[in-house]
Amino acid sequence: MKSVAFHNLGCKVNSYEMDVMQQFLQKSGYEIVSFNQKADIYIINTCTVTNVADRKSRQMIHRAKKQNPDAIVVAVGCYVQTAAERIGEDDCIDLAIGNNRKKDIVAIVEEFLAQRRDASASEGSAGTPDKTLAGTTIPDIAKENEYEEMQMETTAEHTRAYIKVQDGCNQFCSYCVIPYARGRVRSRRPEHVVQEVRTLAKAGYKEVVLTGIHLSSYGLDFRGEAYNVTQSSDLLDLIEKVHAVDGICRIRLGSLEPRIVTESFAKRLSELPKICPHFHLSLQSGCDSVLERMNRRYTCTEFAEGVRILREYFEHPAITTDVITGFPGETEEEFAQTVEFLEQIKFFEMHVFPYSKREGTVAAAMPDQLTEKIKKERSARLLAMDRKYSEDYRRYYIGKEITVLFEQKQTIEGREYYVGHTPDYVKVAVLSEEDIVNKEIRCLATDMLCEDTVFAQKN
Repeated sequence: MKSVAFHNLGCKVNSYEMDVMQQFLQKSGYEIVSFNQKADIYIINTCTVTNVADRKSRQMIHRAKKQNPDAIVVAVGCYVQTAAERIGEDDCIDLAIGNNRKKDIVAIVEEFLAQRRDASASEGSAGTPDKTLAGTTIPDIAKENEYEEMQMETTAEHTRAYIKVQDGCNQFCSYCVIPYARGRVRSRRPEHVVQEVRTLAKAGYKEVVLTGIHLSSYGLDFRGEAYNVTQSSDLLDLIEKVHAVDGICRIRLGSLEPRIVTESFAKRLSELPKICPHFHLSLQSGCDSVLERMNRRYTCTEFAEGVRILREYFEHPAITTDVITGFPGETEEEFAQTVEFLEQIKFFEMHVFPYSKREGTVAAAMPDQLTEKIKKERSARLLAMDRKYSEDYRRYYIGKEITVLFEQKQTIEGREYYVGHTPDYVKVAVLSEEDIVNKEIRCLATDMLCEDTVFAQKN
């Protein structure tokens, strides 16, 4: 039995794919061990969203080879897809597998092992095949038009499962390389999604998160339409099918395009009681001129209208977002417009990132690149806003009844609590003598336990 260690970088889609690859290898007789242990095979599921992600991917690849120089090091995913030349020159990588071949992980690894055995037998020493096999496993992702079907039966989490329903992106934001790493929009057949959700429900999972590279584009490839994200009926149809699965209590949605939130979209969602009122609308900038340079295809007015609609159809919904500070050419006036817009919306949480130049993107060649100092100063200001609005959102629930799905035990300030989340993703901790993991319980929120956690008592 050979041991395999995994390390994942990047998004929830990557995490889902790593879980499935791990499941495939485990069912084929491989022993799964911690990445910190000595293993026969190391699989690094890479990310390429920024230059920093590229660097981290390389670091983990080199760390694996350092831990066991005799191990087979497998680089998988987005960094592999966009850096084939560097991959070929990296002596730490034995095998490279691009996107849309992750489902074939067992066959690819075993073919490589067979080649290594044959080389060893013919040379009378520890032979290693060349990288010709690695090269054939990196597809031209731009030509891929079929969704890579994978079925997950279990995941590392105990209560919540991420379900990948879509891959690829047609957006081509000026700062983003992901369309080149993931290809064009490809949607998963609804019957395959429902089958996986049923399997997970039978395994005891109560919450699913529907996710994708560009979730709002789900179904566009079924219709053969030009890019039109406001056509949301396929996604809504899928959500309703998942909603009908017995055993699933909660459905969350991954990141949504702001323009998908129309009156009809919000109305249909609000009629589904399992839908969690927790919506991530990626903003990136609160200034129209910056959004235009980013090629984001919506205005701040359109974004604000989406937020207004959600707040009309859902009581106190949790609305989260991403914001990039210091995009090329962002002036003080443009940044001030972003600050003003964020003060107007008051998000539950904001993920704030200083702009990171990504080689190969339009934005990387734009003039007026800002200094790291300016980007970090602006990020710090937005993060301070985030802390305030996030605390305000959580404090709204003090003194109110809430429903919590408990996920794990956690030590907070020296005491053992059971910790879980409300439907709108507020983190809650309670003291309990009985094991309440994977139970949904009504509680009374009484106080803030720490900066990001509400303390509650079971009813």
